[in-house]
Amino acid sequence: MVDDDNVLEVRDLITSFTTETGRIRALDHVSFTVARGQTLGIVGESGCGKSVTALSIMRLLPQPAGRIDGGCVMYDGVDLTKAPVEDMCRIRGRRISMIFQEPMTALNPVQKIGRQLLEVYHLHQPHLDTDAATQAAVGILERVGISDPADRMNQYPHQLSGGIRQRVMIAFGLACKPDILIADEPTTALDVTIQAQILDLMRQLQHDIGMSIIFITHDLGVIADICDDVMVMYAGRIAEKATTSDLFAAPRHPYTRGLLRSVPRLDSPRKQMLKTIEGTVPSLQDMPDGCRFADRCALAEKRCRDAAPMLEPHDDRLVACYNWNRELP
Repeated sequence: MVDDDNVLEVRDLITSFTTETGRIRALDHVSFTVARGQTLGIVGESGCGKSVTALSIMRLLPQPAGRIDGGCVMYDGVDLTKAPVEDMCRIRGRRISMIFQEPMTALNPVQKIGRQLLEVYHLHQPHLDTDAATQAAVGILERVGISDPADRMNQYPHQLSGGIRQRVMIAFGLACKPDILIADEPTTALDVTIQAQILDLMRQLQHDIGMSIIFITHDLGVIADICDDVMVMYAGRIAEKATTSDLFAAPRHPYTRGLLRSVPRLDSPRKQMLKTIEGTVPSLQDMPDGCRFADRCALAEKRCRDAAPMLEPHDDRLVACYNWNRELP
């Protein structure tokens, strides 16, 4: 059972995929909770498991390659990993919604926006007749800041700008006032002005509806702007989890510190080289036995390579590192 303060609890989630070289584990014992009415940010490099985490929660892993091998995802007393397909169809879009990374590929290019949005209401609110569903669809488009919503209903996705398409995707996600909204890089490829508008919109709608948000991004600036808690992922595991203020004020995991050191600062000297994290993320087919960040870590010791550190409480946050309290060189 999920704690009353939390709307979602993920415990020891293991997800794998079938490849030509055998099964590879994309998520390795991932555990976290999402507080009611709060925003959890998931951050990390490409391929670290952010989107796979979201797809595992939604049971939308590509089939037949993707598979949940262990753990549970508890929502409203139900383990989503074992829920019947019919129950998941009722939960998706109505209780837990997702904004996908690329709105141009998520939207059907040969159907008008209105028809696609009305499908959400017909599927999850069948008691509404066509007129009531149309009125609700126009209302949600207006609520997400789209001008002339009735006219937009008759347009195709290619006739809309990137910012408007993203707002349409948010409207899809919020149509049924879900308990949880999963936003997978919703501001990718948008200019900074539109990005700021989208983030302000999500904050306002969260306040109005009271939903929780899982915000997936690689942009630390966005994390600082919108999230209450942050979970840093690396190579399919959680490296660190803390409140946003604590993580930015005093990061503990060497990987988190490396990410923050690589962000350009306004007070840095001009023409200074940006700091980088040397090396590359290990291949999923050839993961090391110990800490997966060890080969790139300046603090790595023999014990780091021999056995992976557990995600444990350290200094008021969860850190998976033996040397969390040592300074980086």
